[in-house]
Amino acid sequence: MVSIGYFLSCEEFGPRELVQQARWAEQAGFERLWISDHYHPWNSEQGNSPFVWSVIGALSEATTLPVTTAVTCPTVRLHPAVVAQAAATAAVQCQGGFTLGVGTGEALNEHILGGRWPSAPERLEMLEEAVEVMRALWTGESVTHRGRHYTVENARLYTRPESPVPVYVSAFGPHAARVAGRIGDGFCSTMPDDSLVSEFRSSGGGDKPAQAGFKVCHAPTAEAGAKTAYRLWPNEQLPGELAQLLPTPEHFEQASTLVTEEMVASALPTGPDVQPYVDTVRQYAEAGYDELYVAQIGPDQESFFEFWSTEVAPAL
Repeated sequence: MVSIGYFLSCEEFGPRELVQQARWAEQAGFERLWISDHYHPWNSEQGNSPFVWSVIGALSEATTLPVTTAVTCPTVRLHPAVVAQAAATAAVQCQGGFTLGVGTGEALNEHILGGRWPSAPERLEMLEEAVEVMRALWTGESVTHRGRHYTVENARLYTRPESPVPVYVSAFGPHAARVAGRIGDGFCSTMPDDSLVSEFRSSGGGDKPAQAGFKVCHAPTAEAGAKTAYRLWPNEQLPGELAQLLPTPEHFEQASTLVTEEMVASALPTGPDVQPYVDTVRQYAEAGYDELYVAQIGPDQESFFEFWSTEVAPAL
């Protein structure tokens, strides 16, 4: 059996709403939390983007569920030495129940300081060095590092968890999955693709945890759910590398005019019927994931948690 968690969307909700959703998730029987880490939402309709580290601090007091960032980019907007300190503090706050999910990021969030946006291979190289820097700092020793991408001088973390923070690496293609297998303590994705999980495991991941998240929109009818999902998350259906390359929410809105409501309706469970939700969970489980995280699109959160706990969970 896979472990089922809830995916908190920082793009769609403010900090207090996210904390309330975490409470509801725990009450509904969800076992863990994912939380996105963005500077911008994907589009203006989503309308939020709180600083994730502040929210995690609040979550640590509001719930006992373990938390994973899905995912943090520790390479451009934030130096890995700063992310190392943030993650160490979060792990102390969560009493060890914190995992740092990392990835190569999106221009949407990372370009804001005015630097160039590196190519995908360079971003993976930067990510690998960033993980090296963070792990060195989590030892509690004084760290001086002069690498290709990062310099650290006489840095030492004094507030640290008893054990180093686990680092799970995100991947959406085979090369990144191989890197995740080589350097990660676990794997993150949003694709029910067994070849990605296999690539991770055969490249050094072995039996380490593999996480995946997906979105749903419980609503009175499937049509109403599809309409809400289309209004808020059409960007989920954009192809290829657009999600990594477009720099502003306005660009995502322009690109999303190519997405239809029918495309969104066919891509995720919507409405009141239990079976599409069960089928989606099974699809990810059969792809080899150990942990799944479900995000309810839209404002109707309380009824979703009631629906999941009383109808979907018993059917799994």
